[in-house]
Amino acid sequence: MNELIAKPTDSHVEDISRTSTENTSHEHVPLWHSVKRWPKVVMYNLALSSAILLYGYDLVIVGTVSAMPAFQFGEKLGAKYIIPSMWLSLWNAASPIGMMVGSIFGGYFQDRGGRRLALAIGSFLSAIAVAICYVADLPGDIDSRRGVFLAGKLFQGMCIGILLCVVQTYMSEVLPVVLRGPIIAFLPIFTLLGQLIGAIVVYTSLKYDGSQSYRICFASQWPFSAVPLVLSALLPESPTWLLRMDRPEKALKAKKRLDTIQVNSSEIIEELQASILAEAEERSSHRYSDCFRGINLRRTLIVCFASALPQFFGLQLLANASYFMQIVGMGSTNSLIFLILGIGLGLIANIVSLWVLNGFGRRLLCIATLTAAMILWLAMGIAGCFEGIVTIWYTAVTMMIVTMVCGLGIWPASHVVAAETSSLQLRAKTQGIGWFTSGVATGAFSICLPYIYNADKGDLKAKTGFVMAGFSAVAIVAAWFFVPEMKGRSPMEIDRMFALQLPTRSFKNWRSDISHEKSADLRRESSA
Repeated sequence: MNELIAKPTDSHVEDISRTSTENTSHEHVPLWHSVKRWPKVVMYNLALSSAILLYGYDLVIVGTVSAMPAFQFGEKLGAKYIIPSMWLSLWNAASPIGMMVGSIFGGYFQDRGGRRLALAIGSFLSAIAVAICYVADLPGDIDSRRGVFLAGKLFQGMCIGILLCVVQTYMSEVLPVVLRGPIIAFLPIFTLLGQLIGAIVVYTSLKYDGSQSYRICFASQWPFSAVPLVLSALLPESPTWLLRMDRPEKALKAKKRLDTIQVNSSEIIEELQASILAEAEERSSHRYSDCFRGINLRRTLIVCFASALPQFFGLQLLANASYFMQIVGMGSTNSLIFLILGIGLGLIANIVSLWVLNGFGRRLLCIATLTAAMILWLAMGIAGCFEGIVTIWYTAVTMMIVTMVCGLGIWPASHVVAAETSSLQLRAKTQGIGWFTSGVATGAFSICLPYIYNADKGDLKAKTGFVMAGFSAVAIVAAWFFVPEMKGRSPMEIDRMFALQLPTRSFKNWRSDISHEKSADLRRESSA
């Protein structure tokens, strides 16, 4: 191995201990001060978040486009047309199923070819997927049109899986400890922004007749596919990946592109080298199977649970709010207006979460906001037991409030927990597993929910709130027992806490200033 990646000496271990302590001491630094210290890191990650817009748009496009009168070619039920539950479920599930495949491939490929190349490939393939959806209405047979659209959504989901896996891995590797929570919160922020753009495009397209109305919606995805492709040529490669590929000089160069002159890039590279070397001593391979061995099993399971949390608070139902509200009894125009308003309020809540994540722990935010969501869903279910206009409007308002509450806490916090739990050596593959789990959860909820609330099946309508309250309760219990507090911790500290097999509720109070005895243990683990 290159001489720059030297084995840590006793004095270097002390430097790592001191650096970890300094990172923890910055836990309560105001967000704006951190942004001024690392402006280039923030800007690069802000640009990278453009890839998430595509995910947000795709997440809402099926539910919203299916609510357009011109797109509702389906079966007549009573006095109106509806999309059969089978096709609605398949369309909703296509993207998450594709995302499952794409995330596993993305986790593998970005370890081979790097984060930038994986970003470029995912972006290029996404443009092809959009083209398939765009021409889906050309076949003459209605089932053929539905099938082509299904194929396009499946392929698009694969591309999104690659992009999301790359984005979350890159962010978790380049962000300093104090910015890790707020900046990873860009994931839900830009997801909602993509949903908002999609809802507005659909609403403004209602004035067009025929296929032009929904073709405009599909075509608007092309710019979202092009931006990450351009960005992949400008973005510095991840220093962590370069170190793992034994390219320390390029890693230092990439780190300096991310930092300002106020930051000692060489010292940070040295700490990363020590962390990677210590992890390399514990395992000789970095396969997917390693994510489920030893102490990594616990870390992988936490990542999987955190990745599935958005579905437990009802993200899939909220994404299809326009169609759901029509099932409850609201008109198509008002349902789209409420969808746009709800997304806008959720976007504001997620922006506020940048400061909330900087001031409160992830564990507290997860449990508190899940509890609030459970109460709101339960109240909506009770309201659904009664018929009338009041129930319709109460359901719409409840869904908007749930979006705001979860946008302040559980939604961004779940992404942060998923990003910071895994080890550096297995981070890309663990993120792939996490997004695979997210795809499984999204697919399951996409298939099941229409059968629960749609008029031709379960017909629960607003009483679906009881179902979502039950899932929220399960998530609260699981978060209490399994999600540790890792706010303000460096990768070295997180590795140490998992290696010590600390109980979940002991993470928060673990001393970051490593004592004499702990330093000796660390030296023994890091020595050859």
